[in-house]
Amino acid sequence: MSTYFLPGKNTCYNPTATNYDNNVQTEEQEAYNDLQKQLDHLYKTLPKDKGWKSEYIFLYKNFWLSRDVIKGLLLIQTYFKPEPTDIFLATFMKSGTTWLKALMFAISNRHHYEFSNHPLLSTGPQSAFPFLDTHIYLDQAITKFDHLPKPRLFATHHPHESLPTSMTSPMSPCKFVYVCRDPKDVLISKWDFMNKIRSKDLVPISFNEAYESFCKGVSEYGPFWDHVLGYWKASKESPDKILFLKYEDMKKEPIVEVRKLAAFMGMAFTTEEEEKGVVEEIVKLCSFETLSSLEVNKSGRQRFIAKETIENQNFFRKGVVGDWENYLTEEMKDRIDSITSDKLKGSGLTLGLTK
Repeated sequence: MSTYFLPGKNTCYNPTATNYDNNVQTEEQEAYNDLQKQLDHLYKTLPKDKGWKSEYIFLYKNFWLSRDVIKGLLLIQTYFKPEPTDIFLATFMKSGTTWLKALMFAISNRHHYEFSNHPLLSTGPQSAFPFLDTHIYLDQAITKFDHLPKPRLFATHHPHESLPTSMTSPMSPCKFVYVCRDPKDVLISKWDFMNKIRSKDLVPISFNEAYESFCKGVSEYGPFWDHVLGYWKASKESPDKILFLKYEDMKKEPIVEVRKLAAFMGMAFTTEEEEKGVVEEIVKLCSFETLSSLEVNKSGRQRFIAKETIENQNFFRKGVVGDWENYLTEEMKDRIDSITSDKLKGSGLTLGLTK
């Protein structure tokens, strides 16, 4: 079960709890049922391929998405109402999402909790704030998110161009934090993660199969390069609205990057906080070493869609840069680097081409 912290309290907001009257709930259930009928027809018309987690993924407006994610996207586009202070964490899968969720939550709530008794120590980072892609319809209800504290924090893996303009337009006051990573490390981490959460009724995805599919752009939320470029180009056009970060930079200089992150969120550290070592405390609290060693992240579980839970330990693998060297041949490495170079040519962005 996923719950979300309310600042200054030891209680959490449960997104499955009903907080609106029965008439509204009935109307939304009818809208949900109507949408499900539309989706059943849509799935029959979309190109499909083998999914890494589920049996199939579908090509919907140039990106490969699962059934549940397409459903969530349509609900976001139709029902989600962004607020001016909303901040969205956007990532391609396995690019540092868990780490950034912890950091953003710790930054925005640093005045509400003591580091020695911080909620992140007892509840996994996935509970820090909602994963919008599927939580919008958790338990077959269109979630209002009314009780989330402001600024509301949301996570998404959706491409920039798939989200409604009410969220992404340069005129929108909403902010995005985007984190990207060397695609070679993304491939390894995603393959490992997806096989861990893949249905036991399905044959595991072999590494060679995952490699070929990734290079072709066929994986959940892929193609990887199109996903990254969408946010990169938007960040160049609206740098005050989108902060574009690199996982490798954050591993190399976490203090510098966390300061940058806090300032972008409108929550810059004060001189007094700097002198007290608050930045260092946040970096330590949210580090892979700290979080992965906690009992809740060894034995706890999270629910993202009805009837499906994921073990917290699956969100923590190695948290290092360059682990691809233990898996890819030189030929494989060169092929991905070549694709990356071609795809990003002329954009001004470089990824994973230093080795």
